[in-house]
Amino acid sequence: MDFSLSPEQSEFRDHLHNWVEKKLPKATAREWEAKEHEYPDELWDLMSEQGLHAVGLPEEYGGSGSDVISQVIIGRELSRTLGGLVWTWGLSSFCARSVAESGSEEIKAELLPKLAAGEIKIAIAVTEPSGGTDLLGQMRTTGKKVEGGWQIRGQKIWSTAAHVSDYLLLLAKTDTGAERASRAMTLFLVPNPAKGLEIRQIPKLGMRAVGSCEVFLDDVFVPDANVLGEVNAGWQGILTSLNNERIIVASLCLGVLDGVLEDAVEYMKTREAFGRPIGRFQSLQHYVADMAMWQRQSELAIYYAAWLQQSGREIGSAATMAKVIASEYATQAADLGIQILGGMGYAQETDMQRYWRDVRLYRIGPITNEMGRNVIAESFGLGRSF
Repeated sequence: MDFSLSPEQSEFRDHLHNWVEKKLPKATAREWEAKEHEYPDELWDLMSEQGLHAVGLPEEYGGSGSDVISQVIIGRELSRTLGGLVWTWGLSSFCARSVAESGSEEIKAELLPKLAAGEIKIAIAVTEPSGGTDLLGQMRTTGKKVEGGWQIRGQKIWSTAAHVSDYLLLLAKTDTGAERASRAMTLFLVPNPAKGLEIRQIPKLGMRAVGSCEVFLDDVFVPDANVLGEVNAGWQGILTSLNNERIIVASLCLGVLDGVLEDAVEYMKTREAFGRPIGRFQSLQHYVADMAMWQRQSELAIYYAAWLQQSGREIGSAATMAKVIASEYATQAADLGIQILGGMGYAQETDMQRYWRDVRLYRIGPITNEMGRNVIAESFGLGRSF
């Protein structure tokens, strides 16, 4: 089993690495992130110019036709400097994939070229205030059939970049009498702005400039043409994308690990105490060794899951493992990075505190690591614990 990159993928990685160093350095990322609640339009435009929004989309709709390995490479390279700001790319990639897989030919022809070019944005609006991980059991947002379309009523939360997006990828209950909740959901593309739609940003610990939002829907009309996939089959339509999202999130964690490790090593080489570089202190060397081992373990888990998806195999458990492993190791690494830098690790003029604030979310979303462990255990034939 060989997880090494092809010559083309290696060339793409090296080119992207150099581009990130030139266009998206850590100092610039700190400036963008410091502008709380101000979406980094400049960053979005740079990604559009580089063609990053086209990765993973079919060539016939203006995409590059690249595979999941290329998405992993992008996620890793971008998050190394951007941290949580990487969601300006990641969110678009995830939602565009759902449109490509579930949208009608008309929707794909209309929206995918614009998504690939970075001309429009789509935000995901799935999580509910009362539900969290219990998405199906606590779904309160409903879609009622009316002439020419649907009326959507309800509330969503933690919808990243909803305030600047042209559409919301929204899941709603459309069959209140269904025996199984998974057979009662429909996936919609809700236009933004729209009558009855209100969006508010949520102040939060990290990922401040990207924006996370509450979404309120008061009989918002959505035309029939904006239904993705079949009515009442929205959950099945989004599952493949959810597994892909876990792999991408894992790659974002790996990129943070890369950034933490390179900053820690550089600081240990230049900072002196007791007459010598602190990189000669054994306890700090052990921290670096731990980070390096966490980095390698995460890398192997992520590329294995990506290889499975590339091969068309079942990836549910492998994708979840990669997400849990990488998010927990990246969070530990960022915490140790702050410890290595001491007081400077706590200062906003360095990136360690930004990495720590941003990566902490990945242990919670898009699925909590506790629920992830339930999914992994269930794959061994054990009874469902929830």
